[in-house]
Amino acid sequence: MNTNLKFPKTLQEAVTFFSDPQKTFDYAVLLRWPDSKVACPRCGAMEHSFISTRRIWFCKGCKKQFTVKVGTIFEDSALGMDKWMIAVWMICNCKNGISSYEVGRALGVTQKTAWFMLHRIRIAMQSKAGFMLGGDGKEIEADESFIGGAARFMHGPRRRRVITARGFKDKAAAFGILERGGEVRVFAVPDRRKRSLQAEIRNHVQAGSAIYTDALMSYIGLRPDFQHKVIDHAVSYVDGRVHTNGLENFWSLLKRGLKGTYVAVEQFHLFRYLDEQAFRYNNRKKPMDDGLRFREVMNHVFGHRLTYEQLTGKDELHQEEAGSGPA
Repeated sequence: MNTNLKFPKTLQEAVTFFSDPQKTFDYAVLLRWPDSKVACPRCGAMEHSFISTRRIWFCKGCKKQFTVKVGTIFEDSALGMDKWMIAVWMICNCKNGISSYEVGRALGVTQKTAWFMLHRIRIAMQSKAGFMLGGDGKEIEADESFIGGAARFMHGPRRRRVITARGFKDKAAAFGILERGGEVRVFAVPDRRKRSLQAEIRNHVQAGSAIYTDALMSYIGLRPDFQHKVIDHAVSYVDGRVHTNGLENFWSLLKRGLKGTYVAVEQFHLFRYLDEQAFRYNNRKKPMDDGLRFREVMNHVFGHRLTYEQLTGKDELHQEEAGSGPA
């Protein structure tokens, strides 16, 4: 394995680099096992034999074969790592996202395959929250938003099926917490009631932090655990340091991508699109080029798995059918 690889920094360099199967394989192995000590992802055994013609290992511990894809978001995919690498590069470096149709055309795969690929990659873009936001005088913004198509842009049959009432009844709720000068965390929530919103705040923000919200009644009760201040948007949008304009900016960027690139997003999948936009937002000002942003995503492809049945909810349907049989 070649450990002296010159990693690509631009899309043109990436296409050239990953067109070489051996370089692509060496790169994937280097990311998976940086110390060059290949271990079986199933049993952890270090004793194995390598079949170079097929680029697979045979584990002497569990007596099973494994590839560099096993135990990653790429597992059980028939596509080569060259296509996967370019797909990861495209989604993490396109500012407004990239549609499955465009990925399908670029890689020469079907739209359905590209759609599945993008959802698997979004797992690696999830926020790896290992710490609480706030504290040390940091300011926090919290705000909710609704995701859903405008009725005036829908065809008549779809409008009658989807829009059953005025207002926000048929839209999906999203909730965001932003640390000024830090990162944003966003969640798909069932509603914007007190129990839903305050639970996320208490799970992700240090007690005693300064929190700024709008005048929604659901935020009542954050004191005395937090330094809670309210900006009433019916009166003004800014009162000194008290505003939620940072999150309003995030919602604007999110909806621009959803409406302009993805067009239609089912509520069932919304949280993955939130993860994608949060990754893009949190890395926008870091001193990294496209290559470093790509490697940031690739460093988190391990230890995750998403099957097509899980993605479409068919596994839950099968479990319900199995459980509804005769007693």
